[in-house]
Amino acid sequence: MPYLFTSESVSEGHPDKVADQISDALIDNFLAFDPSSKVACETLVTTGQVVLAGEIKTDTYLDVQKITRDVIRKIGYTKSEYMFEANSCGIFSALHDQSADINQGVDRKAVSEDFESRANAQGAGDQGMMFGYATNETDNYMPLPLDLAHAILREMSNIRNNENELMPYLRPDAKSQVTIEYSDDHQPIRIDTIVVSTQHDDFADDETMLAKIKEDIINIVIPRVKAAQNVELHSLFTDNITYYINPTGKFVIGGPHGDTGLTGRKIIVDTYGGKGAHGGGAFSGKDPSKVDRSAAYATRHIAKNLVAAGLCDQVLVQVSYAIGVAKPCGLYVNTYGTAKVDLHDGEIATKVEELFDMRPYAIEQRLKLRNPIYSETAAYGHMGRKNEIVKKTFGSNGHSKEVEVELFTWEKLDFVDKVKEAFGL
Repeated sequence: MPYLFTSESVSEGHPDKVADQISDALIDNFLAFDPSSKVACETLVTTGQVVLAGEIKTDTYLDVQKITRDVIRKIGYTKSEYMFEANSCGIFSALHDQSADINQGVDRKAVSEDFESRANAQGAGDQGMMFGYATNETDNYMPLPLDLAHAILREMSNIRNNENELMPYLRPDAKSQVTIEYSDDHQPIRIDTIVVSTQHDDFADDETMLAKIKEDIINIVIPRVKAAQNVELHSLFTDNITYYINPTGKFVIGGPHGDTGLTGRKIIVDTYGGKGAHGGGAFSGKDPSKVDRSAAYATRHIAKNLVAAGLCDQVLVQVSYAIGVAKPCGLYVNTYGTAKVDLHDGEIATKVEELFDMRPYAIEQRLKLRNPIYSETAAYGHMGRKNEIVKKTFGSNGHSKEVEVELFTWEKLDFVDKVKEAFGL
């Protein structure tokens, strides 16, 4: 019997995402000047106020106030009527040194500087389990409902920042939600419902304004989202989609003034929109020694390469760790019965363990995670993004540094041939 599945996304101006972006901007700046930095940075944003808290081990000094204000300004909180504005908000920093008790399990001294010695010396930054997921229902191997929910808000952000005359009333805070009907064999049939709530300027005539917002989203935003999809997906955009646009009415008060934001509260938006599974750990604000982040990227890398190689139509990969221990406690694979090889999932997992070194240091090296690559992850999902090389500039203590980095390395399909060889595909 056909079924419905729903995923949501939030814009870069959503208060939780504001917090995530500040935390990850701090991570990038620490790593740019000291790649060995250990950082766990939490951010709270509310009316006119930012609070930074967390543990740092680094050899560099940063102007955290300037970094924070730059992030808020880039997001678009630049007007006093927002009640949260880049130049005037208060910023309180409670960052302090990392616990030596935690650090001793992560930074054990290697016997030598060779790869094996360092990989065995660096233990996991915490215990826990992390999941990666991939499906062949989209070109980027992401679940379609989440992919479309992200796409709607990215297009609205593009309009707000680059074509403001089209929808000049848009403010930074927004949410979207997409419900898709699937067939018995898990193929998308149609889009059932689209929900969009967007913050907007205040107007004297609320009823007219709400009608205008709905009309613009349906007639401007959705056609652009549709056009950006593969032709095979165009048929999903029927005339029978149910739209809920700002269903509660006016949405003038938003952002950190409308709702307090915290780092790490949008972990399902950050990953797979509810598909697969989630270990519970947030990503933003954590350097890659924290396996909550690095191992989640590594399991996504595994899952995407397995599906891209044709091993299965969809797959969930789990890895788990003990704090201070390099070797994972276990690796689990679930192909949901879609495997194209005559092997049980446990046998597939054994082969995967041989292909992918999941020790924390090995993950850091394989995916180049000790680089300042995290600001780009902090809005519109950490997975399914474009792998590319970019140049970024950072400033500290009056010094400027330009670095070339590779973004979203966990989205590379660089293990497809190895998977095919290992499984005889």
